Amino acid sequence: MKTRTLIAAALVGAVAMGVLATQAHAEDSAADLAKKLSNPVAALISVPLQLNYDEKIGPTKGGERWLLNIQPVVPITLNSNWNLISRTILPVMSQQDIYLGAGSQSGIGDIVQSVFFSPKAPTAGGWIWGAGPVFLLPTGTDDLLSAQKWGAGPTAVLLKQEHGWTYGALANHIWSFAGDSARADISTTFLQPFVSYTTPTAWTYAANTESTYDWENKQWTVPINLFVSKVIKISNQLISVGGGVRSWADGPDSSPHGLGLRLVVTLLFPK
Repeated sequence: MKTRTLIAAALVGAVAMGVLATQAHAEDSAADLAKKLSNPVAALISVPLQLNYDEKIGPTKGGERWLLNIQPVVPITLNSNWNLISRTILPVMSQQDIYLGAGSQSGIGDIVQSVFFSPKAPTAGGWIWGAGPVFLLPTGTDDLLSAQKWGAGPTAVLLKQEHGWTYGALANHIWSFAGDSARADISTTFLQPFVSYTTPTAWTYAANTESTYDWENKQWTVPINLFVSKVIKISNQLISVGGGVRSWADGPDSSPHGLGLRLVVTLLFPK
């Protein structure tokens, strides 16, 4: 399939999934919803569609990549005290000249599925947390878009929200345990410290890193992201729209260099 067809199909699927999940209500203000979006374990059904563009990739810095991450977040009530939060990352990408002589590739990458068990109420000190397992699923449609490995490990998030500010960190570690024996083993740590400020008019200004440490190759990949977003309503649909820039502070030759771009549209389905 051509890249545009893949991306269009993915977008339609994400929208349909969100619409079927629940219908939007207006109890929460736009600012409240914006604050919930800054909380990875908030009790809010959302479907972020995150489009990234990076260039200067590979040893010759001649590659470029378009990456659409479809990231549905679905909270499930377990009992009066606990929620289960499902966070999925489904990548759809198109890239060219990433690897010498490999040309271009388009398709779906490997899914990362996280599950957080999170208390409904913050701690006495106001901290919000969640923890659980994370899984890597080898769903890539091209050998160069997939690690061809099954992986699993722990994940956790800790944050605090006060006076419009949200600050905290999300982390996970994935080890490979099965898959193509000819492909490299995986042992990677993901660290995402974040800080954001939400105004009473539902503007959010945020910064984070989405750093990965590859224990097999002893190499950091460190993008620094700055972005802004706004919760709005189109017809009866609440959405958050935003964008920003990314700078690659560290990484191997195979990672991007210089600046990258990010656009995000998030469908919101408050209970």
